[in-house]
Amino acid sequence: MAGTIDQRLAELAIVLPKAAAPAANYLPFVVTGNLVFVAGQLPTWNGEIKYLGKLGENLSLDEGYQAARLCALNLIAQVREAAAGDLDRVRRVVKLTGYVNTTADFSDQPKVINGASELMAEIFGENGHHARVAVGCSSLPLGVAVEVDGIFEVA
Repeated sequence: MAGTIDQRLAELAIVLPKAAAPAANYLPFVVTGNLVFVAGQLPTWNGEIKYLGKLGENLSLDEGYQAARLCALNLIAQVREAAAGDLDRVRRVVKLTGYVNTTADFSDQPKVINGASELMAEIFGENGHHARVAVGCSSLPLGVAVEVDGIFEVA
C-alpha cells in the first residue's frame, strides 16, 4: 500500500527523478540522529542538466523558479533514499539553502527559490514549511542556474 506522501505525489502528478550519485568526493546525504543533511542538488532530471545560465542574463525568473523546483525534486529523491524509500518518515523540512547563478544586478533570488519552497509545502503540507536562505552567486557548478541543499527531520 502506498504511503500518504506517495499518494500525495500521485495526486499532484509528480514523479521523482532517480537520486543522483555524487559527482565528486562527498556523500549525497548524511543521516545523523533524526536529521538528514542533503548535499546541494542541481536542476537535473535523471542525470541530464535542464537549466544552464544566469538569471538576469539569459534565463527568466520563471525558468529560475522551475530550476529551483527541479532541485527540490532531487532533494526529495535523496531523502527517499535516506529514509529507505518511505517518505512518510519525513517529519519536517527544516531548512533549505538556495544558490542562484545571477548577474550582479539581479535581486529576485527569493522569488527563484520559491520554486523549491512551494514544492515542499505542496508535498509535505504544514511540515514542508521551513527556514531558508536564498543567495546570488557569480557562478555555480557546471554553469547551472540554481543549486539547493536541505536539512530534513525523519522518524
